[in-house]
Amino acid sequence: MSKGVLAVVSGFSGAGKGTVMKRLMEKYHNYALSVSVTTRNPREGEKHGREYFFHTNSEVEEMIRNDQLLEYARYVDHYYGTPRSYVEDRLNEGKDVILEIEIQGAMQIKKKVPEAVLIFITPPSMEELKNRLVGRGSEKPEVIESRLKRASEEAEGIDKYDYLLVNDQVEDCVDALHEIILSEHLRTQRNCELINRIRQESRIFMKGE
Repeated sequence: MSKGVLAVVSGFSGAGKGTVMKRLMEKYHNYALSVSVTTRNPREGEKHGREYFFHTNSEVEEMIRNDQLLEYARYVDHYYGTPRSYVEDRLNEGKDVILEIEIQGAMQIKKKVPEAVLIFITPPSMEELKNRLVGRGSEKPEVIESRLKRASEEAEGIDKYDYLLVNDQVEDCVDALHEIILSEHLRTQRNCELINRIRQESRIFMKGE
């Protein structure tokens, strides 16, 4: 069984990442969404190990000291991070792991897991991004402007990603994401054992000629 691919997906708020991830999981069956660690309290209906792994501050800080998180950040007095063991266990099971995080976390993971593939999802235009944010109907104009400003800042880091996907039609974006991950399985860097076997068989074959 081959090891799975770790795919780190980022994108502007409003780009439709959540919709794409949900549809990917519905349509294809070899994926696992990474479950994050957090120090915030569970909300109603949330379950440890399903939405998040809920831990205390001291527990997460111990995990950080022991390099048990692939990436972490602190927002509004709470830690959020990606547990190394959960991701590695799924990868070793042959699952392709999808991790949806922001640029800073993606860069942290790329340093620790160089073979991770980084994918950035964007709407067709900034005008479309604004339309989608407005279309939610759940955010005040100043919040929308803040998100657009944040998107402008994040755009400066897009070139650090391996792939750029334009989410114009959800199904097309989902299929393109799936094809990227499938192609990553064929990279020579991920197939060292097979390459060595081919080389060895080639040498044996030539000696037998």
